[in-house]
Amino acid sequence: MLSLVAPGAPLADGQPAKIAQNRPASARRRELLLGLAGAPFAAWATTDPTAGLQRWGSGEFRRFGFLVYAASLWAGEDPLRPPLALQLTYKRNIAGAAIAEASVKEIRQLGLADEATLARWGGLMAGLFPDVRPGDAIIGEYRAGSAIFHFNGRLLGRIDEAAFARAFFAIWLDARTSAPDLRAALLQRGSDRG
Repeated sequence: MLSLVAPGAPLADGQPAKIAQNRPASARRRELLLGLAGAPFAAWATTDPTAGLQRWGSGEFRRFGFLVYAASLWAGEDPLRPPLALQLTYKRNIAGAAIAEASVKEIRQLGLADEATLARWGGLMAGLFPDVRPGDAIIGEYRAGSAIFHFNGRLLGRIDEAAFARAFFAIWLDARTSAPDLRAALLQRGSDRG
């Protein structure tokens, strides 16, 4: 294991740091390179954002009569507070930029951020959300202070901003949502519709 402490510098316990200087530089370099090589793969690790959560409700979102996506909610005892996970399984081809734009529009209608913040959040989402095809699923995971996104079982990324996370999930869960029927379906405990 490599240490970033200078040789002989005291540690928290007052003892001098011990550096394995008797190992050849090539061995230390190899450890560093192996550690760095594995870092990109950690971002693609498969995780289950619904682990430890209970299945709540599900429903469909339609626009102008066309089915856009099916939604399912997992949460703890209170489906309006983190931790929770919302899965959207798309039924149409939609560009990632259009998903970001629609999200900004919904947050704007809820009055949850000023225009400068909405523009910044829109840019973050546009850089994160992929283009989707029928059958693709994005799961948004709302954890304390952050929103974590998964696409077809792989980690997409995260936005570590509590105000963003609250506003993003309010699109579906706020009482003022533009889709009150979907909200009602999501908040039905153990529902298996959609």
